[in-house]
Order: sequence, then structure tokens, then C-alpha cells
Amino acid sequence: MTTNTYNNDKIKEKLFYKETDGGLKVYFMPKEGYTKKYAILSTNYGSIDNIFIPIGEKDTIEVPEGIAHFLEHKLFEEPDENIFDKFSKMGAYVNAYTNFSQTAYLFYSTDNFYENLELLIHFVQNPYFTDENVEKEKGIIAQEIKMYEDNPSWKVFFNCLKGMYEEHPVKIDIAGTVESIQSINKELLYKCYNTFYNPSNMVLFIVGDLSFDEILRVVDKTEKKDYEKTEDIHRVYPNEPKKIKEKFIEEKMTTSAPLFYIGFKDYSLGLMGEEEVKKGIITNLILDIIFGPSSIFYNEMYEEGLIDSSFGGYFTGKSTYGHSLISGESKDPKLVYDRIMRLIDRPVDAILKEEDFNRIKSKTIGSFLMGLNSVEFIANNFIDLYFDNFLLTDYLNVLESISYRDIINRFNEHFTKENVVLSVINPL
Repeated sequence: MTTNTYNNDKIKEKLFYKETDGGLKVYFMPKEGYTKKYAILSTNYGSIDNIFIPIGEKDTIEVPEGIAHFLEHKLFEEPDENIFDKFSKMGAYVNAYTNFSQTAYLFYSTDNFYENLELLIHFVQNPYFTDENVEKEKGIIAQEIKMYEDNPSWKVFFNCLKGMYEEHPVKIDIAGTVESIQSINKELLYKCYNTFYNPSNMVLFIVGDLSFDEILRVVDKTEKKDYEKTEDIHRVYPNEPKKIKEKFIEEKMTTSAPLFYIGFKDYSLGLMGEEEVKKGIITNLILDIIFGPSSIFYNEMYEEGLIDSSFGGYFTGKSTYGHSLISGESKDPKLVYDRIMRLIDRPVDAILKEEDFNRIKSKTIGSFLMGLNSVEFIANNFIDLYFDNFLLTDYLNVLESISYRDIINRFNEHFTKENVVLSVINPL
């Protein structure tokens, strides 16, 4: 298959693309003169993908919560040498993460890049699961889960999600529960692996001062050839009611000051590509205008001692879920919540002024252009947007197209008293 090239003169970046015979999509952004090189191999598979039809089967199965994260841990297991040691010996830093919608394996290095790339592809495509190493991992991950359960910042976040969502698995901890991981076995891990780690469900993105021909040579040499290309994997998500589950969730834990999350559940779902990305940008612009460090609200609350510099908000979402989260530390979280409710009750043009929109939009454009100087920023944002059927190189075009009217319309749709949840952790 021929190599495709995407040029974006506005951001002065180029993107090379080729799909391998096995279906793996390989993207490369050249960065001449950069010493750091970054590679990320990701699968369109996250913690919410627990009900699906395995490849080669006809019936839907439901797997234990936390299995995607468990699988990520187990892929680092090799019968002989430790994967981390192998990368370290070649001067590379390696890591991985699982979130709600994807699992990614990455490394960066200044030297031995192609050797490290070969190792990355090899270990991700050669799982080694045994009854013994799966049982051993359960104890390790159970400890990790308990550690997070004892973390007030983690708890206040997931309590907010549990308040917003009745059925959707986004409310479940990415690592699962101590109980759910007990039913994971090597057969289930291989079933999930064979379904979601099919190359046609994966993407490899590389950025740095490198040769695309050499990248493709390494991929061709290392990639397993016995995969069959698959059509879209059939995933099942439960029907999520529009309404929120619980308005207010409060707990006590060991913490120096009360912590809070205020969540606005998104009703505008089912979008993909440019529409979804645009919605996310618009919502984050609104949150920055109203609650960012330069906003009147932030500064008034800060002066009163009701919030500190930890206060802030962001929107996140995919086609099946979405929410805006405003969080921080406060001596009186309920008063912060009341102030926000009073704020969103005001006329929208009093909250969102056009001059503030223009200023924040310009700032966001500047931040994005600055981000293009960072290989980490480029790689991680490329992967996140890619599974929304969107290329990072088109991001600036969408950002620049957003109008003041878009902001007003989205605010009226999303920030209401009906779809809001308050989660608080108070000190013991």
C-alpha cells in the first residue's frame, strides 16, 4: 500500500501514514533537529469495553471489570528478561496506561530508537499468560486498587462519576474491584487480547528526527503476520438514563481539608470525528472563561478564601459518555456549589462575554501551538483524537472555526441544574 502524506501549512507540520498488510495503522510526524524520539502503540480498548463479541464467535460475552488494565500489566511479563530492563539497557524510558477508552504502550529515547521500536512491537504482540503469573498479578493489582480506594482525591472523583451515571461503565474504577479481578484467568485474557489487540484495532504513532522508510522496515520485520484483518469489533454499552443517579454524595476520609468535584453530565452524545472534537473544545473554552484563573468568579472566590490554586474545570468525553468536572479543595464545598448554581442562573451574556471568549480562544490557540514543540504532547494528543476518527493536524482548523454563538449554544445546553452532581470528601 502506498504511503499517504498530510501537509498542514498553517501549523507547518507533516504527517506520513501507511497501513500494513496486517491492518496496523502507522503514522509518523517528522521533527528535524529534535533529540528526543517518541513512539506510542495503542489499541482502541479501554476499561468500558466489558461487553463484546469476541473475534471468531457469535455471542456476546461480559468480562470482569478491570480486565483491560490487568491485560496491560500482564503484557510486560516475559518468560526470560524483564521488559523494563531491556528498554533501560538501550537508554529508553518505557511505560503504559489504560484509560476508559484505550490502552497504550510507549517509550521515548534519544538513541537506539529503531531497536527500541522493535522491542515495543515485539512485546505487545507476544503475550505470555500462565495460570501462575495471572494469580500472582491478582495480588499486585488488588494492592493497587486498595491504595486508590484509600486516596481521597481518587475517591471524590469516582464518587462524582457514580453520582452521574446509573449504568455506564465509565463510573467503574479502571482497575476494577478486588472482587472483580478474582475471576480473571488466562483464557479470558487471551480472548480479550485476540479481539482487541488485532492490528486493525491498533495504531502506531511516532514523532522525532527519524526516517519513515526505516520505521516501516522495522515494523515489517517485527510485526506478526498471522493476524486476519477484522471489521469493527461489536461492543455493547448499557442504555444510560438521561437523568443523573444521585445529586449529592458525601464521605469522610483522612484528608487535611474538604475536597469536592462538581460534575455536569453531558446529554449531547453519539458524535464522532470533527463534531465530537469541536464539542469538547467549545466546552473546555467555556470552563476556562468562567472558572479559569483569569475569570472574575475564580478571583472573587480565591479572595474570599473559598478556593485555592487547585480549583479548575475540564470536559472529557467520548461518543457514549461525557461530563464537565469542576474540582478543588475548599473549607465549604457546598457554598462553592451554591455559588456556581447562582452563577449559571444569570443571563448567559453576563457570564460569557464576547471579549473574554476572544481572549481565551487566542490563549488556547497559543497553548496548542506551543504544545507542538513537545513530542509527548503531540504523541498523546494524536492517539487520544485518533480513536475519535480525527487527526491532530486538523485540530487548529476546528479551534479557529469556533464562534461566540457556538459557546452560547453549548452553555445553554450543557450547564443546567438538572444534570449536576456534587461529590464531597470531608476530613474525619
